[in-house]
Amino acid sequence: MKSCLFALLSGSLLLANGLATKQLRGMYVEARTADVFVGPCFANSEVENSGDLAVMGWKISQGSWEGVKLDGLGVVGVVKASATLGDVHHTAYPVKSILIIDENATPEQRLALASFAKRMSKDLLSDVVRIEYKPVSLTVENENPHTAKATMRAGDLAAIQTRAILASDHVCSHEDVWYQPLTEVDHAMPAFTMSHYYKGQGLNTTWSSPNKSSAFVANFHLSE
Repeated sequence: MKSCLFALLSGSLLLANGLATKQLRGMYVEARTADVFVGPCFANSEVENSGDLAVMGWKISQGSWEGVKLDGLGVVGVVKASATLGDVHHTAYPVKSILIIDENATPEQRLALASFAKRMSKDLLSDVVRIEYKPVSLTVENENPHTAKATMRAGDLAAIQTRAILASDHVCSHEDVWYQPLTEVDHAMPAFTMSHYYKGQGLNTTWSSPNKSSAFVANFHLSE
């Protein structure tokens, strides 16, 4: 019901702004319950057994969506899929999701942030079962994905903290990027996840999945 309401309100917002622009840039981080930088043998042991849960967060440094300025605001998606996210052999759908929208956003900005996240998430946020409004922060060291060092928080509901993957993190000699990011990005670096959790309501599950090579840190820009 809330998902339909947001779709209707977002459509009204677009009409109200005429030919609205969609032009933004910023930083992105995600973490899953399966490794994304991993060797084939370990990846095959996880597929169909884990990786169906994820947290993804965007922080907009500059730009507008549907004519609404979103500078400095953030939005987080929390995903529960039916199978391992990114597995090319099995569909992850149906997917249930939670949206956590920056509490500092105005009502108009909240609609725009929801629309933006749904557009960027490749349909993973199409079925939103709950919407929360919390402070959203995302910091990336020097705003450079190559450092792979990021901290994202969405109130007390969700968080991700990452660092660069070290040689000591490798468990075999064949690690590579096994899965691609869950959203559209300019450049993404796989990262080691020190903290990744969701402890809110709506998905009939909560989780904590630290100490895995299960994250991406990226920058993005979109112009439509």
